[in-house]
Amino acid sequence: MSPISLVAGLILITLADELRGRITLGIFTLTAVTLFTCSALYHRIAWNDKNKAIWRRIDHSNISILIAGCGNAYEAEYLYSLGFNNITLVDISETLVEALNEKFKNKSIKVIYQDIFEHKGNYDLIVEQTLFCAIDPSLRKKYVATMHHLLSENGKLVGLLFDKEFEKQGPPFGGCICQYEPLFSPYFTFNTFEDCYNSVMSRQGDELFINFSKK
Repeated sequence: MSPISLVAGLILITLADELRGRITLGIFTLTAVTLFTCSALYHRIAWNDKNKAIWRRIDHSNISILIAGCGNAYEAEYLYSLGFNNITLVDISETLVEALNEKFKNKSIKVIYQDIFEHKGNYDLIVEQTLFCAIDPSLRKKYVATMHHLLSENGKLVGLLFDKEFEKQGPPFGGCICQYEPLFSPYFTFNTFEDCYNSVMSRQGDELFINFSKK
């Protein structure tokens, strides 16, 4: 992919009318070539364990990550601390978004005030933490289709779903694997769909861990 990115970038730079456009395309081309080169070096060379760990971190840090309905964004903080530097947060609370923009103003974490169903983008990984259980169950089919649309080819949806019903009217809204499977199966391949073994104590036995790949 690196040679293709380089050739395509050079063509676009040549066709650009203005200097600003050429500079922008130059930066984009350099970034794309670097990303694909790092990924190729990691996957194609038989590194020793120490060097493999270094290249794996470089490769994985390039992936684009979306966390929708991000809440306090603890997951984003953790991912950033691991070296991931292309993280986007989307939430419909204007007050929360303002607070998070201030919190992450010196970090490469983008925070957007928007309804996730109106969001446009393309991501390698979407982290599901509290959005699915917060929306009305009538919107769950739309949620699944939206996540599928926002993921890149071979992208993954990873996170937690409740494995219980709540006595009081939600949110949060619960459910079970028998309800989730027919919702997600037309759009995703199930890599992992099982009880979460490391839930916080108050949710032990009440959560499912999911790792789904886009079909």
